[in-house]
Amino acid sequence: MKSKIVAILETRTGAHLAEMVTRRGGTAMSAPALEEVPDIEPAAVIALLDRWRARAFDTVIFQTGVGTAALFAAADAAGVTDPLLAQLAAARTVVRGPKPTAALNARRVRIDIRAQTPFTTETVLDALSGVDLSNSAVLVQRYGAANQKLTDALRQRGAAVEEIATYRWALPADCGPLERLLDALRGDTVDAVVFTSAVQIHNLVSVARAHGTAEDLPARLNRRVIASIGPVCSTALRHYGVTPTFEASPPKLGPLIEALNAALTDGGTVGRNPTNAR
Repeated sequence: MKSKIVAILETRTGAHLAEMVTRRGGTAMSAPALEEVPDIEPAAVIALLDRWRARAFDTVIFQTGVGTAALFAAADAAGVTDPLLAQLAAARTVVRGPKPTAALNARRVRIDIRAQTPFTTETVLDALSGVDLSNSAVLVQRYGAANQKLTDALRQRGAAVEEIATYRWALPADCGPLERLLDALRGDTVDAVVFTSAVQIHNLVSVARAHGTAEDLPARLNRRVIASIGPVCSTALRHYGVTPTFEASPPKLGPLIEALNAALTDGGTVGRNPTNAR
């Protein structure tokens, strides 16, 4: 990817991604597309534990690392971490991917079921396929938006489902970098755009609407190499008319950057989207 300009919309690991691009000769353009805001009060954890004692949750599903950490931070603030750990010890604990796994490991929470790569709603449901959920109570740690597909599928199997919101997605406090990316796309000065979550394209489109450049955004993105971290992200891109050049396999940063390097080295550049992801 020598001399290629690569736009990175990731926030938390954006600096690491930029370093990986730079080491391969590219120029990283940082345009953080979201802010993850913890959104659970200590009182909400106390209320959750009260409901948990009244009717124990048989299964608890953790979907994200930042949300899991936010739940425990609120429990710490409320002084109820030990009761929370005790309730989890009596439940079946399910994790969606490596980030909630790491957050639970930090609290020494036993993990009973792990979804397989690429860590989608479908793989969570597959991991639970052998579990009888009829007349059971399931708690789902919600990510930045409700996972209606997961909730509906669990309820169809007879579970009573409760979601707990632990954080929310928001636009960055400073949207200047995103606006500069939109200008760069219109000026044909970006070779590739890296998407590492579905919400990034949602927020980019939102800023483009305010910027007055939403109408031609899909066409301009489709002229670049579009890197997608995985199927959830790719589905969101296609919803907006953007075709991923490739999906990382497995859906991790290392394979993502290696595939990006290959796509750009093989001729991907401004003005073309050389291959399509499945």
